[in-house]
Parts: sequence; structure tokens; C-alpha cells
Amino acid sequence: MSAAYRYLALGDSYTIGEALPITESFPYQLMAFLRNENIAINAPEIIAKTGWTTQELQTAIQHHPFLSAYDFVTLLIGVNNQYRGNAIATYIKEFESLLQQAIQFANGIAHHVAVLSIPDWGVTPFAHGRDGKQIAIEIDEYNLINKNIAAQYKVHYIDITGGSRAAAIDNTLVATDGLHPSAKLYQSWAAQLLPLFKKQIIR
Repeated sequence: MSAAYRYLALGDSYTIGEALPITESFPYQLMAFLRNENIAINAPEIIAKTGWTTQELQTAIQHHPFLSAYDFVTLLIGVNNQYRGNAIATYIKEFESLLQQAIQFANGIAHHVAVLSIPDWGVTPFAHGRDGKQIAIEIDEYNLINKNIAAQYKVHYIDITGGSRAAAIDNTLVATDGLHPSAKLYQSWAAQLLPLFKKQIIR
């Protein structure tokens, strides 16, 4: 019997599923989808925390004991860089470094890595009274950067930003804290990752 697949998820609040039980986060929902298809996969190893920027994720990685390799790695990071108004040049440098590390964690196999775009928090109730158009412009700028870097390293890129903007007219996509995604929205992200995981990993 083959060993269970190993999945590493790197990120921030969007990866841990802030305001929800961890089982409703997108990494755990992806695990559930796979197990429902009788695919053996361990619980995802998650290196993420609410509020983390690229720099804070880098620091956490330096102090975490990792396995020798993972079968699949996801990276979703940058919203807190945007929220804090950090320099774009810093994001470019640190995101590229994080992606290089993600590929190393995937045993050097680029197509076993997926970058997820940054959701647009400017459409949530939390953002009421803020300049939603400016937030969208900045989120798009960050996503153009991470998309281009993902293409440069030939990893997969999952655009979840458009779906997140549907929260402007659908409050079922927002958690009770008025800021983070609901389990329903996370489920859609997991559904986008499922065929990718199966195609690239399952043989």
C-alpha cells in the first residue's frame, strides 16, 4: 500500500480559515474532497497565521521543522503587505524567495506547486467606509506581480480574486467577522485545486 500524499499550505489568514473551524479552511476542504475519492492524503501541514506578511512567513519557515519533501504545496500571501502599505519592491523580492522555497519543499517539482491570487477584501463589510476602488487597484497590482513570478517559475496559478469579489453582492461568501471568506467560498477554492492536485500528483 502506497504512503499517503503530503500537502503543505503556506500563507496567512486565508490559509488557516480565520473565523472558521480549521476543517472549513480550503486546505482541509481539499483534503476532504480527495479522501471522498478514496485518495490517501495526510492532514495538510499549514504554516500560516492571521496578519502575516511575506517577511513574517519567511521568518516562520526558517524556524519550522519540515518533512524532507511534499507532494503538493500551495502559496497564498500578500494581502497584509497591501493592507500595511508596504513597498511593492519588497513584496516582489520576498514573494519570489517564498516561491523558490515552495518549489524546494515540493522536491524541486514546479508543477506540484500552486500559487493562489490574493482575494479582494475591499468588497467585505469590514471595508465599509474605505476606498474600495483603490483597494481593488492595489490588490490587482499585487496579483499581477505574483502571477508573473508564478509564470516565470512555471508553477500553477489559481485566480480566486474574481470569485472573492462576488462577496460584494453575496454575503454568504463572508464569514461572521465581516472580513474573511466563508466556508462556501473556501470550498470553491478547494474545488479549483482538486483537479490540479489529481492531474499532477495522482499516478
